[in-house]
Amino acid sequence: MTGTERIARWTRGDHILWRYRGHAPDLSGGAVHICRPVTVVQDTEELLAVWMAPGTECVRPVLADGTPVHEEPLATRYTAPRTTAVSRWFGTGVLKLARPGEPWSVWLFWERGWRFKNWYVNLEEPHTRWAGGVDSEDHFLDIAVRPDRSWSWLDEDEFDQAQRVGLMNSEKARGVREAGEAAVEVIRAWGAPFRDGWEHWRPDPAWLVPQLPSDWGRTAAELAS
Repeated sequence: MTGTERIARWTRGDHILWRYRGHAPDLSGGAVHICRPVTVVQDTEELLAVWMAPGTECVRPVLADGTPVHEEPLATRYTAPRTTAVSRWFGTGVLKLARPGEPWSVWLFWERGWRFKNWYVNLEEPHTRWAGGVDSEDHFLDIAVRPDRSWSWLDEDEFDQAQRVGLMNSEKARGVREAGEAAVEVIRAWGAPFRDGWEHWRPDPAWLVPQLPSDWGRTAAELAS
């Protein structure tokens, strides 16, 4: 994460925002298009861990007519007009782990009844910290890691399409693929955070679900002013 030296550490139980910017060449023009209120689990020099509770009110991108983005054919998925919508996170909650400077975060998913489902490596820009949370930019390509330590690439078709429509040039795409290969090496070695037992973690039952603020889309500079 960048900007760490200027932002005070958050404490366990604090509410912050986990946000993603749109890609500059697309219709969102780099504005925030994903915003998820989360609760801080841990914030140290080595790791930021946050919990997104079931039922959290979040912002997500949708097509201009409200259709979910994933329902649009791949050929026009990144060029069709978009807007944002507010909806509640369905299913169980998600634990998100981000290490400073790493171009990915690791998410943990459970089935109902706390049966561990999988880890999910989300390739992205290293997070930028600001007073109210962290910002990043998604890189399309992802990795699923199952409880038996087997893994597989995800969304390679979306990664390729993003390049075809100009959301990512060849140099950046090469860097993203290299970051993915580096993450795979961590998985194969069963390094942090996979080895750290986070699948056994549970949220504090006293925690309240964070609220989505009305100014969720303002820039970090605007929010600081």
